[in-house]
Amino acid sequence: MRLPSIALILVLSAGPGIGQSLPDYLDDRSSPEQVVRSLYNAINRHEYLRGWSYFAPDDRPDLSGFTAGYTDTAAVTLHVGAVASDGAAGTIYWQVPVAIAAAALDGKVSVFAGCYTLFQPQPAVQAVPPFAPIAIKSGALAPASGAAEDAVPNGC
Repeated sequence: MRLPSIALILVLSAGPGIGQSLPDYLDDRSSPEQVVRSLYNAINRHEYLRGWSYFAPDDRPDLSGFTAGYTDTAAVTLHVGAVASDGAAGTIYWQVPVAIAAAALDGKVSVFAGCYTLFQPQPAVQAVPPFAPIAIKSGALAPASGAAEDAVPNGC
C-alpha cells in the first residue's frame, strides 16, 4: 500500500513545515488597531492581496510591489502603541504607532518603527453604497534599533 503514504507525503509537504503553523485568520475592521493587526495577519499568512486590501482604494500601493516587498519575509511580530484620533469634516482619522520585528527566511530579524494613518467617513453619514470601512491611508516605517516592543513610538 504505497499510495496512501505517497498521498500523505504530498499533503504534508503542501502546507507549512513542521513547527511552522499559520496564525488564525483575522479580518477585523472594527477599530484602527484591529485593521493594522489584520494587515500583519494577512502578511504572516502570505495573503498579500488581503493585506493590500486594507489600504484605501485611492491610497493603495502597487500590488506587485507590495507583494514583492515580502518575498523574503518569514514572519512579522507587531507591537502597537496608543492610538490617537481626530475628526475633520465628516471623516475620522487615526494615527497608529507601531513597531515590527520582521524575520527573514534566512533567520535575520530586522526591527522597524513608525506610524500608520487610517481613516473612515463617519458611518452615520454614509448613505450611498458601498459602505466605506476603516482603511489605511498611509504607513511610514523606518529601521529601528533594539527590541521591537521598545521601539514603538510614543506618538505619531
